[in-house]
Amino acid sequence: MITTVQDDIEDDTTVPEAKDGQKQPSKSLIKKFAPLAVIIGGLGAAYAAGVQDYFSLNYLAESRAMLTGFVAEQPILSGMAFTSIYATAVAFSFPAASILTVFAGFLFGWLAGGLMVAVGATVGATAIFLAAKSTLGAFLREKMPKRVKAMAEGFEKDAFSYLLVLRIAPVFPFFVTNIAPALFKVKVRDYVIATFLGILPGTFAYAYLGEGVGSVIDAAEASGSEPSIADLVTTEITLAFVGLAVVAAIPVIVRKLKGAK
Repeated sequence: MITTVQDDIEDDTTVPEAKDGQKQPSKSLIKKFAPLAVIIGGLGAAYAAGVQDYFSLNYLAESRAMLTGFVAEQPILSGMAFTSIYATAVAFSFPAASILTVFAGFLFGWLAGGLMVAVGATVGATAIFLAAKSTLGAFLREKMPKRVKAMAEGFEKDAFSYLLVLRIAPVFPFFVTNIAPALFKVKVRDYVIATFLGILPGTFAYAYLGEGVGSVIDAAEASGSEPSIADLVTTEITLAFVGLAVVAAIPVIVRKLKGAK
């Protein structure tokens, strides 16, 4: 699969001349941009169908009896279905990572739910990474200013460490970190491992918060207000993420200092 993507990137994208002298899009060009078109089309279709209404604490509050009942009756099937839904949402860059991770903790517990999220997120992120790499990677690298190219070379030399830091501390939106490495020469192996390991701390933290979402829903219903995910996130959790990112960045900083000397 990796070889196919690399071959696609290196294919000649010249546009052949038609009989009447007008240029016609080549099959190679259409093939390259097909994955990107599928992602954009799928994202638009999801919004048009109102999928975002299902990714909310309100939906969880209204459907928790049905959802918990299904999980209790079909634990394996429900786990596989949830992991597939999560992977699909990430692959189409649907902004639902945080709320779905809370769902996972509530429905499956922080450990099992966290592992499902880690697998689903890694699969989905890898899919969109490969799609972006095959469509935009080579083109955008050619358009980079020299300063950005120099930064890209530094990133490529220690891609695993940089990706690990970016995954641990969600400084950028998840979908941005999924796509950005496609502009650099990052190995798929490094991308997959750094993604899986890097998202584990945040994944387990949000899944753990999800275990207590029932009390938040009950409190919201008692007060007549709508439950909010902000009620679950504390300052301590945010500071913990920052601390983890600093720890993960130490090896990178040390290597930079040694290189400077």
